[in-house]
Amino acid sequence: MSQSPIYFDIDNNKAIIIALKAGDENVFDAVYRYYFRRLCAFCSQYVHEQEEIEEIVQETMMWLWENRCSLLPELTLKTLLFTIVKNKALNRLSHFEIKRRVHQEIIEKYEGKFDNPDFYLGNELFQLYEKTLQQLPKEYREAYEMTRNKYLTHKEIAQKLNISPQTVNYRIGQALKLLRVALKDYLPLFLLCFGPDFMKKFY
Repeated sequence: MSQSPIYFDIDNNKAIIIALKAGDENVFDAVYRYYFRRLCAFCSQYVHEQEEIEEIVQETMMWLWENRCSLLPELTLKTLLFTIVKNKALNRLSHFEIKRRVHQEIIEKYEGKFDNPDFYLGNELFQLYEKTLQQLPKEYREAYEMTRNKYLTHKEIAQKLNISPQTVNYRIGQALKLLRVALKDYLPLFLLCFGPDFMKKFY
């Protein structure tokens, strides 16, 4: 790839995302060069083989390029990359006790950064979920929120909305389908940040 463009500003998250979505290889090359060693250093806290570390980081950068069209300016690129690397590294550790011990060591070592919203994806991901939810058609969102947030049965929802249970089922099904399609590239990150209970919102 060509050399990094002179206008590249690593702190301009929105401009970087827009450029990546447009397929700007110069910007991707600059992002790759800026983050590669930083991500490798972070990954080394989980995985100790240099070849495996670099493989994980390269896979992450490949994911970034292949999924560039689905990137959203609302998500901070730095937190996205670091979280993907952490997820991939932990997946390489097969023994549960090793996972638990290493995860605790990282939390203690990076405690200050984990408390920093700029480092952790949870808040940004939840905002993305809420924004996507608000974009659903009103009747779909209404039925979805009544079952997922208020825990009403389809029959109870039907009675409240004065519609048939079949219509309730259809609306909820459409809401789930639209949410999964819109957030498909981020579902693994939702699982990582919020756990399996939160994932019930998508199924």
